[in-house]
Amino acid sequence: MIRIFKTTDSGIRKVAVAEEGCWIALTNPTAEELSTTADQFNIDVDDLKSPLDEEERSRIQVEENYTLIILDIPTIEERKGREYFYTIPFGIIFTDKYIFTVCLVDSPVLTVFMDGRVRDFYTYKRTRFIQMLYRNATMFLQYLKIIDKKSDEVEKKLHISQRNQELIEMLDLEKSLVYFTTSLRGNEVVLEKLMRNTSIPRYEDDEELLEDVIIENKQAIEMAKIYSDILSGTMDAFASVISNNLNIAMKFLSVITIVLTVPTIVTSALGMNVAGIPFANNPYGFWIVVGISLLLTLIAGAIIAKNKH
Repeated sequence: MIRIFKTTDSGIRKVAVAEEGCWIALTNPTAEELSTTADQFNIDVDDLKSPLDEEERSRIQVEENYTLIILDIPTIEERKGREYFYTIPFGIIFTDKYIFTVCLVDSPVLTVFMDGRVRDFYTYKRTRFIQMLYRNATMFLQYLKIIDKKSDEVEKKLHISQRNQELIEMLDLEKSLVYFTTSLRGNEVVLEKLMRNTSIPRYEDDEELLEDVIIENKQAIEMAKIYSDILSGTMDAFASVISNNLNIAMKFLSVITIVLTVPTIVTSALGMNVAGIPFANNPYGFWIVVGISLLLTLIAGAIIAKNKH
């Protein structure tokens, strides 16, 4: 899908034909749309396809007539009634006359700009794309807070019921934090290169905004690391608790097995159908054997209890 936006006196508006100073947004474009855009604006089609590859790394690439910036952006996908957090590539291409964005999904990073909810964003100012980078960094922070809140909720559930479902949810959140940390570090490298890049003209306000983006990105990296360490420690703690509970249960079952073994041995020995068995001719032989079994069971239980303490 291709959408074209342009800033007018009444704000940002969607237009039908690309004009100078427009923002052209490609969302999960078809091969035909990519080919047409590449031919019309003299952009390498491979550069347009790069942000559509989920494994594409963050980078900045300066060509003769355009500059390509690829960053990772956070996104949420619902699977089996649960939210999964991960990252996907997001590309920004700007030429002398246009700004292009390429992404697989309609990300909240872009929708606020499309809806005109961002102040001082003008499609004819090519360096205004830095506002998109700032929005991306704040989205990471927002999603990290959601992950932290979800981990607290799952932890509370684990205190009540240590089921596999909660442990799997914790594992999914930990994987999301790993994805976020890796993507944020890749974005950090691109932002640092962008700060040093002199081929991209920027205004004084853009310099300050780019510094803010780098600061927000560093803060997101620190938050992701802290949350990941906390979540990892929590997982280890609950693994120890579960292992300890298992040991207690096995110890209890072992005690029961040992205690029940004593009367089994006695009754088996005295219940054999051979000559010379004690109490064989005694009318109270059965009850005597039962009494001996109970007595030995109590003695065994007392010895085990004493050793336990």
